[in-house]
Amino acid sequence: MLKKLDRYILKKFISTFFFSIGLITILLIVFDISEKLDNFIEHHIPIKEIIFDHYINFIPYFVNTLSPLFIFISVVFFTSKMAARYETVAILSSGVSYARFLRPYMIGAAFFCMLSLFLGHFVIPKGNRIKQEFEDKYINNHYNTEDRNVHRNFGPGFKMSLESYNNYEKRAYNFAMERYKGKQMIWYFTANTILWDSIKRTWTADTWFERYPGVKKDSINSGKTRILKIDFSPDDMARKESKEDVMTYFELKKYIAKERAKGTPDLQKFEVVNYKRTSVPFASFILTLIGVALAARKTRGGIGMHITIGLLVGATYILLLHFCSTFADNSLIPPLLAVWFPNILYSIVALLLIKFAQK
Repeated sequence: MLKKLDRYILKKFISTFFFSIGLITILLIVFDISEKLDNFIEHHIPIKEIIFDHYINFIPYFVNTLSPLFIFISVVFFTSKMAARYETVAILSSGVSYARFLRPYMIGAAFFCMLSLFLGHFVIPKGNRIKQEFEDKYINNHYNTEDRNVHRNFGPGFKMSLESYNNYEKRAYNFAMERYKGKQMIWYFTANTILWDSIKRTWTADTWFERYPGVKKDSINSGKTRILKIDFSPDDMARKESKEDVMTYFELKKYIAKERAKGTPDLQKFEVVNYKRTSVPFASFILTLIGVALAARKTRGGIGMHITIGLLVGATYILLLHFCSTFADNSLIPPLLAVWFPNILYSIVALLLIKFAQK
């Protein structure tokens, strides 16, 4: 059951966080509107779509991305004010243990952690999908994939290639499939184009040619149209730079497993994103502990000094996470270690600061 101390600190924690990140979000939306206003007017975009397809899905993404930094700043800000008014001294001098003093902070960190996990794994990816479709339609001048000479593996001994792909028509050009038994090709199929049927979820091949090398005296078939049911869809041709951003936790896990079974290389980026959606929310606990340890002590310079230190610590955490993620994307370190290393390092820092904190 929450005591008066818990409610007092939790109220300050949660209200300070939402107030500060709310102000930044409003400013960012204003800047974004001023930058895109000409596009909104030029394309006669309905206000409803601007609000519900673009900005409603933009806000959770921005809040979740910067939540560790703003959690840290919020803790530093209101705890520093408590220290300046000697509230922390009064609380600790009244017989409240330091662990008991930290309890409402940890409850608040748990709330933000759970909220961030839910948003990052399930809500934001769906919102990103809507927001991306909106921007591709109105802002990015009907984005079209620029992929050329694409190659995919359907599994052991089964390969596919295409020369180019039109994501609006959902049509691939100069399509080919090959099946191997060991190193020997046993089937070869080509088509001038293949067109996606979104209702039947099949491809229709146009002007196709089929060959079985060494089978039935090198059997050859051809025709005008043919229905293809293969483990390949327009989703597999989504833009590389944001494919992982529009998949929920289970969709991303399924995608990674499917692509790994096909032998697809360079899946580290997808693994990093999935691991990061879990590791970053847990940084709420670590940064909260560091914030309390730094701000609960009354020092010369007061709130200004605490906020300055807080910004430096938060910025270095985000920078370190970015560096580690980049190394993982380039296969220099394992993805799981890359995204959790900043948390491990800052956990040690947090424990040391708590150990020597004013109690």
